[in-house]
Amino acid sequence: MATPQSSTRPTHQNPQPNFHDLFPAMAGKLGGEGLIDELCKGFELLMDGDKGVITFESLRRNASAVLGLGDLTDDDVRCMIDEGDFDRDGALNQMEFCVLMFRLSPDLMDASRFVVTEAIEEEFGDRTHRH
Repeated sequence: MATPQSSTRPTHQNPQPNFHDLFPAMAGKLGGEGLIDELCKGFELLMDGDKGVITFESLRRNASAVLGLGDLTDDDVRCMIDEGDFDRDGALNQMEFCVLMFRLSPDLMDASRFVVTEAIEEEFGDRTHRH
């Protein structure tokens, strides 16, 4: 999804690492449904199999084993969980994980805004001209 370009990692002081955003290219290649399917597979790789969510422990373990990010500190892992934990239960459910992945891709968010804006204008543009 992203490839590091430096040793800058997310921390509480610097939540956005320097990276090359590959998410838009994946979205273009896979399409909307394909991208969501891949995100769900990524979630399953990182989640705690017994709890069905990504916990601090499962992310710590799998960040090293699956993602090759063994040099992450406990603070880095906590920061990653905190960034997407909207319901503040200390873990990421599948929806929180997917939303976080989209939020961390500025290029994809810009493209999504354009598509949504265009759809809204198309849907409601005709109605506003009639009134």
